[in-house]
Amino acid sequence: MDADELDWNRTLREQWEFHWNHQLRARLDGLTDDEYFWSPVPDTWSVRPRGSSTAPVQVGAGDFTMDYAFPEPVPAAFTTIAWRLGHVIVGVLAARNAAHFGAPAASYETWEYAGSAATALDQLEAQLDVWLAGVRGLGEAGLRVPVGAKEPFPEAPMADLVLHIHREMIHHLSEVCLLRDLCLHTKPATNGATR
Repeated sequence: MDADELDWNRTLREQWEFHWNHQLRARLDGLTDDEYFWSPVPDTWSVRPRGSSTAPVQVGAGDFTMDYAFPEPVPAAFTTIAWRLGHVIVGVLAARNAAHFGAPAASYETWEYAGSAATALDQLEAQLDVWLAGVRGLGEAGLRVPVGAKEPFPEAPMADLVLHIHREMIHHLSEVCLLRDLCLHTKPATNGATR
């Protein structure tokens, strides 16, 4: 098979779908609220009940807000699983779903952040479904269309955006898995021993 016969749309989707189905989704099963909100270091940015944050900026429209600062601190603040999932759900997926696939408008400022791990995972799966359906709907020709003014590089083809979003999800959700592992291995075991 040569490159002209390759189904690029399917190939791009499978890049993410394989990672999700065979490496990542099972790692997120059973995520607890304790893990979701776990702060391994002082001043960790997180998702918090409205009014309880000490971060310079709190964004969100619901009962929970996400910590932020502008400009972002250097070095970047350490973030919880809750914060990282919020970033992927809103900044990586929901905003792009709105910009390119007709989903409702979404921004860090207007999002209702999840107050539990289960709700965050539901939000993630819902946004992933919209994203993958949107990418599938592009077909082959749509992958070549410029992304337009809604993205930092408006002349780049949609295929570039798809690859970027998949890299972002693989990167950030791998961090979530690492944080989950750290949480598990730094908390005392139930038999009183440390792991």
